[in-house]
Amino acid sequence: MDEEHSNPIRVLAVDDHPAFRQGIAVFVGSESDMQVVGEGANGREAVEQFRRHRPDITLMDLQMGAMSGIDAITAIRGEFPDVRIIVLTTYPGDVQAIRAFQAGACGYVLKGLLRKELLETIRAVHAGERRIPPEIAARIAEDAAQDS
Repeated sequence: MDEEHSNPIRVLAVDDHPAFRQGIAVFVGSESDMQVVGEGANGREAVEQFRRHRPDITLMDLQMGAMSGIDAITAIRGEFPDVRIIVLTTYPGDVQAIRAFQAGACGYVLKGLLRKELLETIRAVHAGERRIPPEIAARIAEDAAQDS
């Protein structure tokens, strides 16, 4: 077994829809270089599961009860500044996604485009890259320019 596959990318999946989490677990888990180590249904569970499993990558929905994805990102990054979180969202150009990047997210994937794009984004973020779609990057730049 080569070194890349001997240490699979450990993934935490957080989404309030059980069927969606199960789908992620199936297709991420079917990759030889990835392993789902935990799941959460809301932000509080995300923080608990992150502390328990210390995943390499966290896939985080933003719209959840009990604690939002943005609040969970902020809480996790407060304890683990080097965390790598990929936002999962339904809406392109979502203001919430912009806030998530400002809170420290490293990647962004639309739920409707999931499989191939998600797997590529997990690998890229794990390698230290940031994956920000152009429309989100433009909005963040506009917001930063207005704030200065």
